[in-house]
Amino acid sequence: MHAMIEEHGQPRPQVLLVEDDHETARYIADAPMLAHIDLAIVHDGQQGRDRALARDWDCIILDRRLPGLDGLSILGHMRDTGVQTPVLFLTTMDGIHDRVTGLRNGADDYLVKPFSLSELTARLDNLLRRTKHPLRTTRLSFADVTIDLLAREVHRAGTKLYIQAQELKLLEYFMRHPGVIISQAMLLQAVWDIDFPLRTNLVESHISRLRVRLGRDAPPLIHTIRNRGYVLRRE
Repeated sequence: MHAMIEEHGQPRPQVLLVEDDHETARYIADAPMLAHIDLAIVHDGQQGRDRALARDWDCIILDRRLPGLDGLSILGHMRDTGVQTPVLFLTTMDGIHDRVTGLRNGADDYLVKPFSLSELTARLDNLLRRTKHPLRTTRLSFADVTIDLLAREVHRAGTKLYIQAQELKLLEYFMRHPGVIISQAMLLQAVWDIDFPLRTNLVESHISRLRVRLGRDAPPLIHTIRNRGYVLRRE
């Protein structure tokens, strides 16, 4: 069950994927949780460079190892010509030196293969915020819960709920990724902008309060998956 997303004339984020592995490209293109973006795909480095420089993109997902021209070279061409589009490197090169090299050459984030679509979505959404193109929606719905993103109001079964700002942000993130198991680390990064290891009960305490605000007697929607995280789903 996917959250219903309404777009009222809002432009969709324009994202370029430069990935030579066709299976990986299809894996990303077919992901329901990425349905909010317009995704263009190219499979070689030279074409990737040309497409990256040809127009304004909201974000570019760039493989490091590509035929014709590698990802670092494409990134170098972009930054040398003043193109500051956020770039997410997608690669099997997981060494510290490789990550540092990519970041020092102008990459904005780094995701190592194999990866989960939920983590890719979280990282992509974070970069899209820089170009003021987060998920362009005004209303999210799941089960009998609705969020009005303009009014910042939540209703369940037609009744308005009183939810604090950070709890609302947490609920919004869950409703954008229904059915996806989301780890505590992902929630810390997406909701609190904490991207380093941290021992805290911040996530647990907010989820506990959010469950109460959604109704003690109503069917639960946010479920704990032991040793993995949380998921928004119907029972």
